[in-house]
Order: sequence, then structure tokens, then C-alpha cells
Amino acid sequence: MLVYKTKVNLINRINNLMQPNFSLGFVPTMGALHKGHLSLVKSALANNNFVVVSIFVNPTQFDNSSDLNKYPRSLAKDIKILETISKDNILIYAPKVEDLYGSKVKSENFNFSGLELSMEGNSRPGHFDGVGTIVKRLLQIVNPNNAYFGEKDFQQLLIIRKMVESEGLSVNIIGCPTEREPNGLAMSSRNGRLSPKEYREAAMIYEILQTVKHKFSSEGIPSTCDWVLKRFNINPLFELDYFQILDSEFLGPVKEKIPNKKYRAFIAAYIGDVRLIDNIDLN
Repeated sequence: MLVYKTKVNLINRINNLMQPNFSLGFVPTMGALHKGHLSLVKSALANNNFVVVSIFVNPTQFDNSSDLNKYPRSLAKDIKILETISKDNILIYAPKVEDLYGSKVKSENFNFSGLELSMEGNSRPGHFDGVGTIVKRLLQIVNPNNAYFGEKDFQQLLIIRKMVESEGLSVNIIGCPTEREPNGLAMSSRNGRLSPKEYREAAMIYEILQTVKHKFSSEGIPSTCDWVLKRFNINPLFELDYFQILDSEFLGPVKEKIPNKKYRAFIAAYIGDVRLIDNIDLN
């Protein structure tokens, strides 16, 4: 399996593949691949002739340099994992920072129409400008027909769709369901940093979300939020960053349910020094 380290070489390879009715898929990742990433790649392979998988730890989306430095990097292992799916129809793009940013490692500023103001945007200032910058540049380089993103990062998914629309990029953004560990924990590259005890306890996040979905159909939003806060307060391993119930389209705050409107519950919490996020559709 060939690994392309520069955008010039990748673009040349893609141009050589082009033919009538050719379809190219794209899965952007930061490496440390797991079954969640592989499910995205499999979806892309099922609907495209070739798939580009980028492996790049993007510095501009980290507001914490320690978190950036701790982020796992395992390119050789990632290549072997991708080879278990396909050795012939996957192109790996693993550039250095200079290939994407040149000499100025800086985010662009985007107008996401308020989608960035809550949750991750509030907890991690500048994060989504960094995400928008790298995804825009990758999409311009790869120029795929379809790009695949996981619903675990649901806010990111909506923001990328908004960026693609506002920048006039010609690509279909496809959201894929969250893949989970056997205990229900949403798959994440950060899970590997959990101790065995933390891994077991982290299952509580999805258990809470499932209960919230049940409560949402029969109880008020304030009482449901109070219940979630109490659950986290009695577990000393966790530090809750946020719990929010928002509308699924604009991520606006919700005081009371409106018929025929879709809602989603979101959680971000620390267990030890590992920050985990998850969400669930409520109706």
C-alpha cells in the first residue's frame, strides 16, 4: 500500500485514476485508527472506486498543547490496519505540517452561523476554525465525490456541512453512525489512554444517554438535566464538562419540546485526564 507524503504526489495519483463514472471517497482521520474509523472506510469503499484516507494530527484544532503532544501517533500500525480492508483501493495521505500549512500554522476564520457557539466551541475556543481549516484544505486537495464523518462528533459534522456549503465545495458530506465498544463506550482514539478501571467506568456515559432518551419521551427537560448532573456528581472518577439537549438541526437550546422537531443529547466529560464525548438522538 502506497503512502503519499505530499499533496503533489497524491493529486498526480488521483488524476491518473480518473475515468468516466469514477467516484472517489474520502475519510479524514488523525490516525490511531480503530473500528470506528474502519467503518467509515468500509462505507466509503462500498460506494466509491477508490478511497483516500488522510492521517494527520492537525495542530490548529487543539487549544491545549499538552493534548496535542499526547495524541497517539502510529502510522505504521495504521497502515497495517487499513491493509486488512483493502490493499488495492485505498490511498493513504500522511503529510507533514508544512505540506498543508506552509510556514504559517494558523487557522482561517469561518462563519458557521452559530453552530460553533455551544458545546465543543464553548469548551475549546478556536477548535472549529481549526477543524474547518484542515477539512477545507484536505477537500480541496483530494477533491472527492463523497466524504465520510462519524456522528460521534455530531457538532463537527454539522459544521463541516455548513463550511462546505458556504465555501461552495462540490462534495457530498455523509454522516455515519457511531461505532461502540462492547460496553457501549463510543469508539475513540482517546480510549487507549484509559486505565482498565476507567474503561469500565466510562460505559456510564452511554448508559446515561440511553436513560435520557427514555426520560425525554416522558419527563421534562429540566428534570432530565438535573438527573444527569446527579449521576455524575456521585461518581468521583468523572468531571462533567457539559450535558445539553439541543435541536438536531441548528444546535439551538431547548426549553420545551416542540412537536415534529428533532432533538439530540450531548455529553462531554473527563475521566482522569481523558476527555470523552458522546451523543444520542432523542426522537
